[in-house]
Amino acid sequence: MQVTWRDIRAARNTFAALSAACGVAGYDLIPSDSPDGDIICYSLNSINEPRLRSEIRDAPGITIVGGPHASACYCEVAEYADYVIVGEGERTLPRLLDAIITGSADKIPGVATKDGYTPVDHSVLLDAYPCFSRVKGYLEISRGCPHACAYCQTPRLFGNRMRHRSIDAIAASAARISDARFVTPNALAYGSDGRKPRLEKVEALFRRLAGNRIWFGTFPSEVRPEWVTDEALDLICTYTAGRKIHFGGQSGSDRILSLIRRGHTRSDVEEAVDRAVSHGLLPVVDMIVGFPGESEEDLGMTIDLIRQITRYGKVHLHYFMPLPGTPLGGSTPQPLPPSAEKIFGSLALGGRLTGYWTDPGRRFLNASGDTEDI
Repeated sequence: MQVTWRDIRAARNTFAALSAACGVAGYDLIPSDSPDGDIICYSLNSINEPRLRSEIRDAPGITIVGGPHASACYCEVAEYADYVIVGEGERTLPRLLDAIITGSADKIPGVATKDGYTPVDHSVLLDAYPCFSRVKGYLEISRGCPHACAYCQTPRLFGNRMRHRSIDAIAASAARISDARFVTPNALAYGSDGRKPRLEKVEALFRRLAGNRIWFGTFPSEVRPEWVTDEALDLICTYTAGRKIHFGGQSGSDRILSLIRRGHTRSDVEEAVDRAVSHGLLPVVDMIVGFPGESEEDLGMTIDLIRQITRYGKVHLHYFMPLPGTPLGGSTPQPLPPSAEKIFGSLALGGRLTGYWTDPGRRFLNASGDTEDI
């Protein structure tokens, strides 16, 4: 049977990872721009799901759907897909393919159908799979997050305990590429429990990858602001090629930061910006507006922090989107006043601010209707 992977821009690194995992099990995932093949695999986020729903329902072959949206809304997705993978796919997808081909695809752990869901019976050991194989991708070094940000799907997908690839396993994949770029919830947390840094582990990783150009602490390996210390920045400046540091500030209001369970304060963001600048790095700070319950005063504090950041660095701005499966999944974004949109537009024209702060869908859609990496 021919197994194809529906080529979706937002899921290209997922394709690289799952292609490698399926290769270990003897399956070749063939990328396709259309729903071809006997079995068609999809990875959906909450932006591209509405556009692909009808295609999946009408696809001629057997459909398997995973990704953050499918994991959060598996009952809904199972109404139009044959099988839904809930959570991590490296082991579940090959098991499901085996079962489909042998005609025994009933009650596969981690898979939902119209008839119900069988809970997953494992968590993925990252060293059991290469970061990528035939299809090149990023180096995923860690998975899971101990923080419980109310808007974020990461701990709901991968758990609240951090798992790390070993340095040997990372180096084996890195040997196939010249530029080392990483995927991780918090790059500076490599080797740690995600609460307390173990920078000796980060330095050991850098030393092992000395033959690569290392890009660390920038998308898609951002860090948390309270982890931006002088010691950490010294390591980044010594071993890596980048001259930016990307971290999430999210709000300028301590009240909002507390409500969304960020686990840091506004002053942590301000100190991280100051430290980055003092080390000759450009701070790039993610901020979010439109949180549910965000008052005019809260928004004013966020605008003030954005202006402060853009004197020395750049801001990547998002309009809050309630993601399914998160504590804020069913909430309603707070509308922005025209005065705020005007301020953001002016900063964008000056080259100090990027992103979108109105309809969240515009952040991800390009001219072709495909979605950009998130």
